[in-house]
Amino acid sequence: MSTSYLPATTDSIAQALEAKNPSESISIFYRILESPSSSPESLRIKEQSITNLSDLLRQENRAEELRSLLTQLRPFFALIPKAKTAKIVRGIIDAVAKIPGTSDLQISLCKEMVLWTRAEKRTFLRQRVEARLAALLMESKEYSEALNLLSGLIKEVRRLDDKLLLVDIDLLESKLHFSLRNLPKAKAALTAARTAANAIYVPPAQQGTIDLQSGILHAEEKDYKTGYSYFFEAFEAFNALEDPRAVFSLKYMLLCKIMVSQADDVAGIISSKAGLQYVGPELDAMKAVADAHSKRSLKLFETALRDFKAQLEEDPIVHRHLSSLYDTLLEQNLCRLIEPFSRVEIAHIADLIELPIDHVEKKLSQMILDKKFAGTLDQGAGCLVIFDDPKTDVIYPATLETISNVGKVVDSLYVRSAKIMA
Repeated sequence: MSTSYLPATTDSIAQALEAKNPSESISIFYRILESPSSSPESLRIKEQSITNLSDLLRQENRAEELRSLLTQLRPFFALIPKAKTAKIVRGIIDAVAKIPGTSDLQISLCKEMVLWTRAEKRTFLRQRVEARLAALLMESKEYSEALNLLSGLIKEVRRLDDKLLLVDIDLLESKLHFSLRNLPKAKAALTAARTAANAIYVPPAQQGTIDLQSGILHAEEKDYKTGYSYFFEAFEAFNALEDPRAVFSLKYMLLCKIMVSQADDVAGIISSKAGLQYVGPELDAMKAVADAHSKRSLKLFETALRDFKAQLEEDPIVHRHLSSLYDTLLEQNLCRLIEPFSRVEIAHIADLIELPIDHVEKKLSQMILDKKFAGTLDQGAGCLVIFDDPKTDVIYPATLETISNVGKVVDSLYVRSAKIMA
């Protein structure tokens, strides 16, 4: 950094923007910030320089310099309103977040800013930085630390009744409890976020986040139809904003269609006007799973898992449902294979489905107990015996109804006799 400064004027900014390369522009912006002038115009020019400098440092992936910039700007923050300070601090933290592989740096940067805001008594900014820190800790799987931070923050924000921030924190708490597999608390936190959101104007992006989380929780409870409607609402919100989360909302919509055995609708949704904008690996993965489900092919399903591992197994939301989907496909595949038979060797079924015999035998016995089909396993002969569908005998329900009516008559007679005796 140069020791000489440039006056904080629009000409200086123009000089920086017209520089031959980013490094020269960065150097000029630093020199503008060193200007001792504190007139309103100079402060405005410096604010603009900070924004441009942050963008350049982000483009150059100079995360450590962004961190140092926040420290260097602390004397400047004393000269400008607190709201503008908050905007600049959050802008620089956002710039660092856009640089790949900076999770640890973001956490340490947020912790530094929390200490500074406490010392400066900047409550408004501290609460927002702490919320950001909790989100980063959750992403780093530091769940206990994130939960401790959130629990104290929620009490403080509720006392101040800052509903917009409260919606963010409640949403974050819902995601955190969901990651810890505590669904009741995740639902309670989401309900609290909705209650706070109903009392204020919520930006479309935040409303989309609420709908996305609602869809995830409903899907977790196997209520895929309701989950689909929430994912659709989230998709519409994110699509209008051109938010990258739109493709994930669409992906989860397709997952819900597959889980309710409407896999044939997947191709139509992808080929729709909205779906064509997001064609790529995420949707290709769901289409491959839908094809496997439609054809009841376990082999195609395993191929999809192998070819789209990043999109399926490494997505925590989709991965939660893959086991259930695999079981469904396995059951459908076994049903298709045993349909023509009344008696068949288990080894033959295992050979057709290309799975170990003991795995197939265990699954068949489970299906019989769950009454997925009528049959029995003859383990001595190593065979599966399939029974014809038993016809419902009408005598049993009629008998039960008669006994129930007789019971009512006896009870009625007992009550009457008790009154006569009294």
